[in-house]
Amino acid sequence: MDEDTEKDAADQNEEKSDISEPPESPPSDVSPEEATQGSDSDLDVKDPRKAFAGIKGADLYLEACRLMEVVPVSYFAQNLSEPYINLNHHGLGPKGAKAIAIALVNISNNHLDTEGAEAIAGLLLDNASHLHTLHLSGNSFGDEAASCLADALLSNFQVKKLDLSHNEFSEKGGHLLGQMLAVNTALEILDLSWNHLRRKGTMALGPGLKVNAALKILNLSWNCIGNEGAQAIGDALKVNTVLIHLDISNNQINNEGVKKLCKGLKVNGTLRVLKMANNLLTVEGATELVGSVKKNANSVMEEINISNVLVNETFIRLLESAYLIRPELNVIYGEVEGSISKIPKQYPNPMKVIQKYVNEQKLQLWEFFGKMDKDGNMKIPVSIFRTAMMQQTKIHLNRVQIAELVRILDRNQTGIVDYSHLKEQKPEEKPEKEEMKEEEVKK
Repeated sequence: MDEDTEKDAADQNEEKSDISEPPESPPSDVSPEEATQGSDSDLDVKDPRKAFAGIKGADLYLEACRLMEVVPVSYFAQNLSEPYINLNHHGLGPKGAKAIAIALVNISNNHLDTEGAEAIAGLLLDNASHLHTLHLSGNSFGDEAASCLADALLSNFQVKKLDLSHNEFSEKGGHLLGQMLAVNTALEILDLSWNHLRRKGTMALGPGLKVNAALKILNLSWNCIGNEGAQAIGDALKVNTVLIHLDISNNQINNEGVKKLCKGLKVNGTLRVLKMANNLLTVEGATELVGSVKKNANSVMEEINISNVLVNETFIRLLESAYLIRPELNVIYGEVEGSISKIPKQYPNPMKVIQKYVNEQKLQLWEFFGKMDKDGNMKIPVSIFRTAMMQQTKIHLNRVQIAELVRILDRNQTGIVDYSHLKEQKPEEKPEKEEMKEEEVKK
């Protein structure tokens, strides 16, 4: 290639570069001196109020995205005023998170010179009271973000539901979030599943859980908390008076860990649902769990999920005796030893059994269920429904049939039996032949 050809190629490359990266004109409200100052971040301005003066809502967010050089999240821009915001798996990154925070925080506060998770913390500290649910799953925040989020939640009393799953929090994150739980009086649902809390992180979380007075649902599944983590939770359950739903599935807890957990279950009077599927339990651990609930006069337990555990006939007998004392209890377990190769016993369809009875009594299905509905809103908590069906004297259904009945009437597993659709159903039409016979009789 000769010298002239090389020069032409260089000129063409320079032209392409000029086209792909056009010079940005400074914002109209920024002075020429400020526009020419170099900065690592476009938000490192002397006066944030001036930079965003007169801009609100979605326009503020879009302006922040322009300054941060990130692509706006259209969903967020369209739902800024909603109480529910879902930013799961958005790959926010520090600049994207900061742009979102700018749209929600009070500009007068000094959160604009911070990065990533600190901006999200600003959102929690300063956002309007309309935001009650925030999903931040899968954004790889790490323990640095846990520090910012914990600080924000120490004084935030609006957010009631927070999803921080899949965010790589570890031991330090557990410690910081534990400190937050000890103080926060608003957060009711917290999802920390699929993190790296492990035993030390859960042990650090425990003290905060002990004194927390608001959290009702906690998901710690897939955190490798082990037996030490189970002990920390057991210690918290001894004194915690608000937690009703706990998920510690898939956490490498064995029979020894269950014994430590049961020290809390033997005295706890609020926990209703305990999920422990896919741990390292055997029938010994399963027996310990059921026994602790059976012996606790204050227990309100409604469901224990140990669905992977292979049990035996001794366990089944214990379970039946527990059911007599606590008919609202439902224990989900695996197969029974010696029965795997047997053909499962078939029972009559429970809905058909009930339908036959109501036909004999000249009732409608919804009227039958209405008799156990104290509130009269056609929605019955599963535990109350299960207890009422067990105590039926006119219709005899076993637990297998009642479980099937619950599955039919609570298809989405909401914990509520909703029979309102039965009232909307028209009575079954009589066959045409029967109608003709009736007409002949009348003649």
